[in-house]
Parts: sequence; structure tokens; C-alpha cells
Amino acid sequence: MRKIFVLVCTLTFLFSSGQRTMNNTIEYKSSPEVFSIQGLSQSVSIDCGSSKMILLSGQVPLDSEGNLVGNSVEEQTRQIFKNIDLVLKEYGGSAKDIIKLGIFITDIAKTPGFRKVRDTYINLQNPPVSSLVEVSALFRKDVLIEVEATAVIKTNKE
Repeated sequence: MRKIFVLVCTLTFLFSSGQRTMNNTIEYKSSPEVFSIQGLSQSVSIDCGSSKMILLSGQVPLDSEGNLVGNSVEEQTRQIFKNIDLVLKEYGGSAKDIIKLGIFITDIAKTPGFRKVRDTYINLQNPPVSSLVEVSALFRKDVLIEVEATAVIKTNKE
């Protein structure tokens, strides 16, 4: 609990300190192995001293060329977590570092398939907090699920 309090305090300080501080503590990164959309950052990190908080844009089941992968929630979830893992590797982390997930799914009845795949990627000893929302549609009719992720990755700073 103390670690969360320190993280919240650090973030509060960073955001309340103004634009000058923010420019020195944030970094945008993308993975060349994940499809990139112009005008959208794949991720941003916030320096929290001995760790970095990584916020990822919603990930969808597209390969590096922008092709849809899978026509089931399970297949699409596997590609999404592959993409999340690739982006987090740019910071020296992995999907095991995820602390929060936001899941947008077009059929809530397919949630068990999502969870089955998710559980092969996340830290099951300390699972992330999550929100799951059923939506009527995503940006394409053939996309069944989209996942946002937040991770915290320890750095070498002390």
C-alpha cells in the first residue's frame, strides 16, 4: 500500500509542477514490431524515480503490417497481448509488469476466452486491477476486443 501511495504522490507532484517538469519526465516510445497509426502514440512513460509508469494506447489485434489476426476473441487477445509485450519490451519490461487493464469487448459472453489467454501473460500472483466494458462496436466490425494497459517497470535508479 505504501508503494502505491508514493507512486500517487510522485505523479501528483509531476502533474502539478507544470509543463516544464512534464517535458523532462515523460518519454514516448513505439515498437517497430507493432502496427503504428499516424497521430497516435503507442505508449508514454512517466519517470517515477526508481520506476517508470507506462501507459499504452488501446491495443487491437493487428500485426506489424496492419493485418487483422484472428476471428475469435481468444486469437485476437493473443495478438493484443503479443503487441503489449512488444511495446513494454521497449522499456525493458513485459506483460508481467501490467498493473491495470481496460478491456473493451463486443460480446461479454466471450470474456472467459479473453481471461484464458490473458492469464498466460499477466502476473497471476499480483493480477492487475481491471475494468471490462461491453461495447456495441469498435473501430472496425471485425475487431472483437481492444485492451488498454498500464505497467510499472523498475529502473536502475535508486
